[in-house]
Amino acid sequence: MAKKEDKTNVMRILDQKKISYRHYVYENKDGKIDGVAVAQKLGQPIERVFKTLVTKSGKEYYVFVVPVAQELDLKAAARSVGAKSIEMIHVKEINALTGYIRGGCSPIGMKKQFQTVLDESAMSQETIIVSGGRIGTQVELTPSDLIRLIGAKAAPICMGKSKES
Repeated sequence: MAKKEDKTNVMRILDQKKISYRHYVYENKDGKIDGVAVAQKLGQPIERVFKTLVTKSGKEYYVFVVPVAQELDLKAAARSVGAKSIEMIHVKEINALTGYIRGGCSPIGMKKQFQTVLDESAMSQETIIVSGGRIGTQVELTPSDLIRLIGAKAAPICMGKSKES
């Protein structure tokens, strides 16, 4: 566990809900904060490290949690939430909408809990790693705990091809 002053809101929420997790801290001064670089810095398989993507459809916002080396399939993602189409939000909107910054956006503890879909590949992992709510911090927990905590569901939402293996 992190020292009390080192805890992020994500960790405080997990503690409050009594959800078991492990936290990781990685060096980010080199500016390499993309998911594949983070997985490498943590020494973790890239299929266990997930990124959080925020999208919109009209006035509705949706969150998708996908493996870092995969790309979100916008059509599959839209189908998973019953939307006609979705698009990624602009980076400048992330903070006002979620309370997080690019590179530190977690599916846990956003300002508002948006409908969230986890790529179904997460369900084949014992644990997955997601942002801990700030750049340089990640948390590891079971996919089922994450789904229960944020009211998410799992669905096939990735394009299927890995950007880097």
